[in-house]
Amino acid sequence: MKVLSHVNEVSMTNLNSNLLGRAGLLRAPHRDAKTNSPAFFRPIIAAALIIGASLTFASAKAQDAPSPPAQASFGTPAPISLTLKHAIELALQNSRDLQVAKLQTTLADRSAYITKSQFMPNLYAGSGAGYTYGIPETPGGRAPAIFSLTYTEQVINEPLRGQSKELQEQARSQRILLEDARSTVISRTAAAYLELVMVRHSLDLLHKEQGSADKILEVTQQREKENLELPVEVTRSQLTKALVTQRVLQLEGRQDELEVFLRNQCGLQQETPIEVTPEDLPGEAEQEGANLVAMAMQNNPAIQADMSDVRAKQFRLTGQKHGYYPTLELVSTYSLLAKFNNYAEFFQKFERNNFNAGINVQVPIFSAQTKANVALAEVNLRIAEANLANKKQEIGAAVRQKTRHLRERDAAKEVARLELQLAQQDVSVLQSQLDEGKVNLREVERARVTENEKWMQYLDANFQRQQAQLDLLQAAGQLDKVWQ
Repeated sequence: MKVLSHVNEVSMTNLNSNLLGRAGLLRAPHRDAKTNSPAFFRPIIAAALIIGASLTFASAKAQDAPSPPAQASFGTPAPISLTLKHAIELALQNSRDLQVAKLQTTLADRSAYITKSQFMPNLYAGSGAGYTYGIPETPGGRAPAIFSLTYTEQVINEPLRGQSKELQEQARSQRILLEDARSTVISRTAAAYLELVMVRHSLDLLHKEQGSADKILEVTQQREKENLELPVEVTRSQLTKALVTQRVLQLEGRQDELEVFLRNQCGLQQETPIEVTPEDLPGEAEQEGANLVAMAMQNNPAIQADMSDVRAKQFRLTGQKHGYYPTLELVSTYSLLAKFNNYAEFFQKFERNNFNAGINVQVPIFSAQTKANVALAEVNLRIAEANLANKKQEIGAAVRQKTRHLRERDAAKEVARLELQLAQQDVSVLQSQLDEGKVNLREVERARVTENEKWMQYLDANFQRQQAQLDLLQAAGQLDKVWQ
């Protein structure tokens, strides 16, 4: 080792000398007149020697050390570590479905404002100038004017007011659907996250199972050569190995699908590696479990939307029934008339500037259209009420069914846990017997394969329980509140 070290030092010195010589730093510099020494270049040469020696030593160390794992290529995004809550927050910020729902809510608000605006001041400016022959008038019945201003404002118009309230209620219903879209995004993101955790854990177990399957096949083939096993046992071992490989490929495909979905939901780049950690749903989900059935009738978005639809139809019916009442509108006009329309020939006095203000009242004496509108509004209200009753019955049955399903998943998870515990105990017993020489390695590896299978069954049972819990919380309208 000392000889090699000495050789390395000599090589480093020679290498540094060659590098510095090529750079021209070892040429004799102009010496200082007083000291007769290269005062200017001496610090530069010393620094270059130190840097060159350090680089060469680092290169030699890198050759002796084991090569590091391959790094991500240039431009590849860095891995991102996601928690369940962080993934949901990113999904709520970047979900395209949620963005569409927000736009639809804004559209409903703008549509409701159009009808409401008729009960606000409206001022219009225009011109009706033109050539006239005979009595001056326009197709609309007004006198031709160079410039005109018109002011209108509805004061009493119950059918129009009922329509406005209906549209405003529909806008509120759209906001309820926005909350439902949020719950859907949360549910889908949480389910994908939890399933990805389960799939990756299962893949780790399957990779261990592959090692056990290889050992079982190796031992079985060896025993067959020694005429201690039948060929059918070799085939059975090969089948076990092939099944494990098949499941690995299936889970790898599912892992890729879940990663792509999470990247799209969270607004990440397609090549961004995702790191997830095993998590469970927040504790609030357990605390509210006993009250979810009662809460569903009050907080379920579908029920709330149908209740809002009933209120909207009631507003419409009330407005149509008041259509038999008079309507009142504030009106005002200003017109600037022109002499070339020959007003003086047809009217006793011509006034260039004209202003009118007052009210426009209409009293319905007989209106067949109003009667038809009332009948139509009554039918729409009955339909909305029937839909609400059906929705309550449907949601109530669904929540009760999901509650039973969650209890079944709890029981299935407990069974899977006990089966896993039993398989682990079997491995411990067989391992002790292997140390004592009572069983062979194949028996132990088969027990490990069984343990891995029970592990994956437990992971699947746990995920199925989490999925059932998400469905129940969403049906009860509590899913969004859990992560607040």
